[in-house]
Amino acid sequence: MKKIRTQVAIQSVLIVGLLIYIGWQEFANGNNEIKLANLVASEPSVTTAPKNLDGSPRDGTPKVIMAPSYKAFTIPIPQQVEFVGETIPLQEPDLRERLDREMHVNANWHSNTILMIKRAQRWLPTIEKILEENNVPTDFKYLPVIESGLVEHARSPKNALGFWQLLKGTAKEFGLEVNKEVDERYDPVKSTEAACRYLKKAHAKFGNWVNVAASYNIGMRGFERRLEEQKIDSYFDMLLNEETARYFFRLVSMKMILENPEAYGFYIDEQERYSQPEFKVITVTETIDDLVEFAHTHGVSYKILKRYNPWLRKKKLTVKRNTYKILISQDPAEQYNPTAQVSD
Repeated sequence: MKKIRTQVAIQSVLIVGLLIYIGWQEFANGNNEIKLANLVASEPSVTTAPKNLDGSPRDGTPKVIMAPSYKAFTIPIPQQVEFVGETIPLQEPDLRERLDREMHVNANWHSNTILMIKRAQRWLPTIEKILEENNVPTDFKYLPVIESGLVEHARSPKNALGFWQLLKGTAKEFGLEVNKEVDERYDPVKSTEAACRYLKKAHAKFGNWVNVAASYNIGMRGFERRLEEQKIDSYFDMLLNEETARYFFRLVSMKMILENPEAYGFYIDEQERYSQPEFKVITVTETIDDLVEFAHTHGVSYKILKRYNPWLRKKKLTVKRNTYKILISQDPAEQYNPTAQVSD
């Protein structure tokens, strides 16, 4: 009799448990339907369906709906934009869409554009001054921004080097020294002076600065050939490969962002921007056999010497006919005392 009572009690507990489970399932399913309905009715959302282990959709399972946690906004494109004093005909849909693309790419490529803003303070004032001295529009200071990212050691797959990404032959044609010990394509000042000579020659050929800017990507001969083939005289009317078609508008977009970064959501404090130290300039007229010792003699490490003189390619400098100017940083944080280093 006692055994029968125990079995009846166990069965009763199981039945009650089963009823509770069935009731909870019905409630949960009904509650999920309410939640799903509320989410669908609220705001745009992303839907995903649960999957089996093999990646196939799981039949009969309600979709999980997740509301987005961020909002993305378009960047308004002005009705009128100027570059090198010329108005870009943005009423043409093709040109407007090309600028629209580059503005959205560069304004949303945050890491890259933040670094451009930080580096700009270090070098753009110097580049702008050289452009002014050579009667080249100062808007061209943004060209090395898109060419090299203002990285002195930048190198392209075709071995174009430095701020202005000059090929070896082009560099020599426009007055730069390029050999095993010296490569002035890495010198921001001298390479900018050479770029000015190139740009002025291109302007004499094409007649306007927009064509000059666009031609920098494919060279004067390549640009001239396309003008002749298509029987036109303006970059804006030219059919080009994607890279060259985007090139000019990348240039314009970086100008717009760097001139007014806050308008595009970039807030970079002044102290966070990179600065240039004061320099002592050493004029070199005789061969230097050991640039490491030369650096120590002038109170800096070899690393700091090369940082501001990247055109020095070896640990020695042979002087034949030319003279050279070497920059020595005067920043106290970059001074070096080899004696003190050894004693420590």
